[in-house]
Amino acid sequence: MIRFQRLRALILKETTQLVRDPRTLVLILSLPVILLFLFAYAVSLTVYHLPTALVDQSHDPESRKLVDAFHNSGYFDFVTAYDNELQIRNALDAGIVKAGLLIPPGIKDDVQRGKANILVLLDGSDSFSVQSGFNAASLITQKLGFDLVAEKITGPSKSLPLPIITNPRVLYNPDLNDLVFLVPGLVALLVQNIIVSHAAMAVVREREAGTMEQLLITPSRPVEILIAKLVPGSLLAIIEMVIILLLSTFWFKVPFQGSLPLFAALAVLFIISGMALGLLISTVSKTQRMAQQISVVMMVFGVLLTGFIFPRTSMPLWTQVIGNLIPLTYFVRIARGIITKGIGMEFMLPDTLSLVAFALVCLVLSSILFKRRLE
Repeated sequence: MIRFQRLRALILKETTQLVRDPRTLVLILSLPVILLFLFAYAVSLTVYHLPTALVDQSHDPESRKLVDAFHNSGYFDFVTAYDNELQIRNALDAGIVKAGLLIPPGIKDDVQRGKANILVLLDGSDSFSVQSGFNAASLITQKLGFDLVAEKITGPSKSLPLPIITNPRVLYNPDLNDLVFLVPGLVALLVQNIIVSHAAMAVVREREAGTMEQLLITPSRPVEILIAKLVPGSLLAIIEMVIILLLSTFWFKVPFQGSLPLFAALAVLFIISGMALGLLISTVSKTQRMAQQISVVMMVFGVLLTGFIFPRTSMPLWTQVIGNLIPLTYFVRIARGIITKGIGMEFMLPDTLSLVAFALVCLVLSSILFKRRLE
């Protein structure tokens, strides 16, 4: 049975150990803030102003119109001009440009005959750049082609009505701001990385420092020791999350649409589940180095398999199963649901129950494995 007096003493001991190392404490608090600024200012899912090479072998009004359309889109910046395709390829190989536009001779006559064919070369080694450039080039040429067909059919003074009119509306993020998509998941990712790595060192550090024997001679139960190691780190993680949320809302102007009390309650649950996962890693690790390596693997999985950046629906089943073993998977959906959409608890019940089950399983397994290690 858990005794509150013993638990309070253990929590005080863990808190004292944490406060006695101010450099580590400052690093833990400052690292998420630094990473937030790096992600916010350096990471963009839509790439604009691609350095582009131009080969205009036509030099007529139609080619000039095409070049202006590419430049005015904001996706392509023409930084150099060449004479042939080989020179564009060499510039792509050297990294001078990310895209190239080749307009063949006689483009005006080809347009009149409906057989115009231009070449757009993109650097496929940069996935974000090539995706943005490919989509932009397709839309630009489609629009120009439609305008030319409409002008040819109806004449320059008439307009061609469309039989179907599309009115797309983007909900929750009408300006298509990358930060609105990134920040809710980033809050969860940064907090998980800190709490998992911190908790992963909790038990194994005691073992390597030789202080585990001092815990063995106390009447404390294994579950009390584990809870005591969880509480100070959880409080520190809550402070980190508050700092990150304040910066996201007031510095980066990401709107918070949902209920703050609901988000706070589910954030505490997420922190507990992350600490429980870290304690499980700590109990199965033999050395601090091993615990650090497992934490790094969890961080990589958190970026790739949880839906933080890449949609899970397009992933193979086995990667989705691995992602389901990471609490970040559930909290990314919760954070985006509350912060971006402003939805309520009724839409997040499955993810909430998954976090509860995850935390309980990890705490029980950690307690059992820790007890076996003590014996």
